[in-house]
Amino acid sequence: MQNLVLDSGDRGQLLTLLAQRAASKFSTSRTTILCGVTLLRPRTKMTIASSSARAQRIDEVQYRFNDGPCVRAARSGQVQYVTDFRSDTRFGEYTNVVRNYGILSALGTPIPLDGGVRAALDLYAEHPDAFNEEAQAEALQIAQGASRALRLAVRLAQVTDTNHQLMSTLESRTAILLAAGIIMGQNQCSHDEAMRILLAASSGQNVKVHDISAQVLASIGQKVPTTHFIL
Repeated sequence: MQNLVLDSGDRGQLLTLLAQRAASKFSTSRTTILCGVTLLRPRTKMTIASSSARAQRIDEVQYRFNDGPCVRAARSGQVQYVTDFRSDTRFGEYTNVVRNYGILSALGTPIPLDGGVRAALDLYAEHPDAFNEEAQAEALQIAQGASRALRLAVRLAQVTDTNHQLMSTLESRTAILLAAGIIMGQNQCSHDEAMRILLAASSGQNVKVHDISAQVLASIGQKVPTTHFIL
């Protein structure tokens, strides 16, 4: 699973492969299993991967009701198994709607993550009691492997995001310093006075200082530079 993370240049591709492999693993000649991965953040609920377009549509039904076996599994950290939606009464109106999609059983298995983010591996079947104890144990193993892989993916993404933010900050700083230098030359003023001019223009136009600096550079035919590092 971790090799899959490192080999995949895209987290969405990684999770889609995970969902497709899980669906394939549990599917039989009797039925096709659908799989999704639910992600819960403080203000967001979403399906971040699915084995098919139909799997995604079914997975997203639960968000309308803010409940369902997979949402509940992610929130509680406990496995949620519906053996038969025709008799299960735990999920209210959601039960009737998902049954109309042809789904009779579902298994939600939590994927432990850090930092207030919760997730679950979601499996759906068109016949009742599709996931016996062996299948539930296998789903738990997949979810645990996904947890390790997703945590690694999150760490890699955080490093990448931090690097992008640092580069953006440094490039913005470079543009501001160059603009201040131009103002100093044009107005025969100090650096502090040039910065006050930039800040006043930013406040007066309700525009970021970086954008004002870009306008100053453009006024002498220059573009915002790319910051280079010499090691």
